[in-house]
Amino acid sequence: MTRKLHLALHPYGVGGPGQHGLWKDPGVAKNASIDINYYIAQAKAAEHALFDALFIVDSQFINATYPAHYLNRLEPLTLLSAVATHTKHIGLVATASSTYNSPFNLARRFASLDHISGGRAGWNVVTSFDTGTSRNYGLEEHLDYATRYGRALESVQVVRGLWDSYEDDAFPADVEHGVFLDPSKLHALNHAGEHFRVDGPLNLSRSPQGQPVIFQAGVSEEGRNLAAQVAEGIYAPGGSIEDAHAYYTDIKRRTALTGRDPDHIKIFIHGGPVVRGTDAAAQRREADIFAEDDDFDRNVGLLGRAFGAHDFSQYDLDAPFPDVAHLAERGGRTGAARIIERAKTEGLTLRQVVATFNERKKSPFVGSPKTVADTIEQWFAAGTFDGINLAFRNDEDLSLFVDGVIPLLQERGLYRTEYEADTLRGNLGLPIPANRHTLVTA
Repeated sequence: MTRKLHLALHPYGVGGPGQHGLWKDPGVAKNASIDINYYIAQAKAAEHALFDALFIVDSQFINATYPAHYLNRLEPLTLLSAVATHTKHIGLVATASSTYNSPFNLARRFASLDHISGGRAGWNVVTSFDTGTSRNYGLEEHLDYATRYGRALESVQVVRGLWDSYEDDAFPADVEHGVFLDPSKLHALNHAGEHFRVDGPLNLSRSPQGQPVIFQAGVSEEGRNLAAQVAEGIYAPGGSIEDAHAYYTDIKRRTALTGRDPDHIKIFIHGGPVVRGTDAAAQRREADIFAEDDDFDRNVGLLGRAFGAHDFSQYDLDAPFPDVAHLAERGGRTGAARIIERAKTEGLTLRQVVATFNERKKSPFVGSPKTVADTIEQWFAAGTFDGINLAFRNDEDLSLFVDGVIPLLQERGLYRTEYEADTLRGNLGLPIPANRHTLVTA
């Protein structure tokens, strides 16, 4: 097989959505989510295993019902700038909202991380679905779907334009002739669009990979179309092998329709492997993890996130699921729509919706090292992903995967035995974007 599997690491800290009991694990430090040494250690372990990237999620609104990791965690770009100085090869992907950040600030911050890391930065573009975030930015309500995704597309376009402010040979730094900058190779953007007016130029040159890699995660029509237009990496939901294959095929098809090369978009599904010496032992451990995290009150709070952090504790748990469809438009619309449809079709009470919303979803990547390697190979060969965004319960689970599964994938020719490049683009097999001004003048 000529295709090579890509792997990313998504650290949980003290536990994100659905991992309500992780902070109680004796193998997890209670301050993990704000300890930079925890992230440095995670990044080094992933780099030792030749992972492509470390991926940091983010949101900008909380209430007391939110998962432990969300309550107290570091800002992604600050975090990854520190990690960059302790690593050499692994990509560093930060989540940042296009809804609540200006394109100029985003362009400068990500370009700075790209330089600090020597060309290993990536931006996970999100539109934010926590309605409460709007009130942290002086707005009465969250933007609707169409506005958020229109703003996201324009934001990426502006940021990419700013990243091209300097041509690659703009700084001759010629001491003899007293010329530091060739002004003909500095370009203002002068963008005036529906959502933004940005003059530019950006006061930062391009990095060794040209521009940071654009990632995106979306399952709605708007999300898929945005991905097809601008994404170079996607964090996909996964699900069954059939669901993953359908999503993979759809995104590659949409990408081709935009005139882009489908191979220039890498799709990562979520994976939470549980590896033990035998299949039975791994399955028992997966069941134990679910039991550790099954907290009904926290699950009620988690349900509210899909509806813009709506407070479901105000309702009678044994009454029919309340009419909250109007909240989905400014929340996580796709996920909320599924919840509403199931509640309506099956006539579920709120208590039953909470239970089904958090019902045990078995990972396909559970078992002995050979079983997990076999499953990864099967899914990869079936065209369901280009990579897996891996999340592990604790350091022991990460080590069991790295020591047990990685060697098997390497023996089968599915996974690298050394890094191909020093940049994130190079390791993902993505081209360096041509500077638009060089293209115009060539």
